[in-house]
Amino acid sequence: MQNMGLSVVMLTGDNRFTAEAIGKQAGVDEVVADILPNDKEAVIQKLKAQGRVAMVGDGINDAPALTSADIGMAIGAGTDVAIDAADVILMNSSLSDVPAAIRLSRGTLKNIHENLFWAFIYNVIGIPLAAGVFISLLGWQLNPMFAAAAMSLSSFCVVTNALRLNFLNIHSNKRDHKKRNNIKLNNIKLNTITKENSIMEKTLKIEGMMCAHCEARVKTALESLPQVDSAEASSENGTAVVKLNAEISDEILKNTVENQGYTVNAVG
Repeated sequence: MQNMGLSVVMLTGDNRFTAEAIGKQAGVDEVVADILPNDKEAVIQKLKAQGRVAMVGDGINDAPALTSADIGMAIGAGTDVAIDAADVILMNSSLSDVPAAIRLSRGTLKNIHENLFWAFIYNVIGIPLAAGVFISLLGWQLNPMFAAAAMSLSSFCVVTNALRLNFLNIHSNKRDHKKRNNIKLNNIKLNTITKENSIMEKTLKIEGMMCAHCEARVKTALESLPQVDSAEASSENGTAVVKLNAEISDEILKNTVENQGYTVNAVG
């Protein structure tokens, strides 16, 4: 897709570290992680201000973004909600069909433009000739029988040109456009969608931590939450400081710690 001149962004609700690792392997331009369905739609809206956007998804959470995008593409094996929200269904359930669909679309548009161009030229010449405009000027006139034959020939040429699409190899990248589009991902700061990109911190006042084992237990429990990037627990201070990559309620943090057998007196 990058070779076709497309900027590629991965949107996921998964943990940011995992998403960035996968994004690095895939070689995408930008990774936006730890986001909710509405956040995906917000990213799509932000990108649409820079150019045309296609969204590929397969789940219920992708439906708002699929609807918001200029073109929504759903994986064939995805949920019914995603399929209903999309404009294009990838029947083979393969991401390699995304560039194939784009090649088919570009080929179809090119074919339409060719047909419109030649139809326009044909009519610019044929209609005045059939109307007798050139009789007084050049003595040209058009026999009705030849006019009927010319019209049939025009339709034949248009249909034949359209049938050339059958020979389009949509899985070959030899004819891909190499020019990058005008979406400058670094300038639109996509990560601001995730609440300032994991700068938020919260401190929990915890009663009952007595040793390093207690600290490790609280730390592990808090870091199991997808919204928590890291947690540092201190039995000496009776606190746990968490760094967040997304909004999370104080109640969830409190319940997570108290499920380990400790008491949370305050979250702030």
